[in-house]
Amino acid sequence: MNNQKEITEQQALNKLMTLCARSEHSSGEMLQKMRLWGLSDEAQARIMERLTKEKFVDDERYTRAFVNDKIKYNQWGRRKIEQALWAKGISRDIQKSVLDEVDEEEYIKVLRPLLKSKERSTSARNEFERQMKLIRFAQSRGFSMEQIERCLP
Repeated sequence: MNNQKEITEQQALNKLMTLCARSEHSSGEMLQKMRLWGLSDEAQARIMERLTKEKFVDDERYTRAFVNDKIKYNQWGRRKIEQALWAKGISRDIQKSVLDEVDEEEYIKVLRPLLKSKERSTSARNEFERQMKLIRFAQSRGFSMEQIERCLP
């Protein structure tokens, strides 16, 4: 049973505008919130049209900020970022165009110190086992095998 009281279209629009004014959000996140609030499909469409027209929501701008943050602060590779963007409802076209702008060297600059740090805390019986642990770690962060091979110590 839903304990939330009904929310009007205007109240939803105001809440979403306030939310978007504080930080970047994707259209997928906005639609998910409206579905949770029980708004009709027509109301959701009208609200999304207004949010995008007034530039509260811009998936390309959101994606640029998201990609930048995930590379710089979370130290993620392209694959993990792609998965997260997919989960947020960002179209493949926008993902591809923004991610293609990221220079390969950006990933290498992040991965090299990450692997050096992980190597110090990795215990292994032999060199092969140590390498495999480092590879699995880097892959879990979303880096390609080619990038990992370039950065392995």
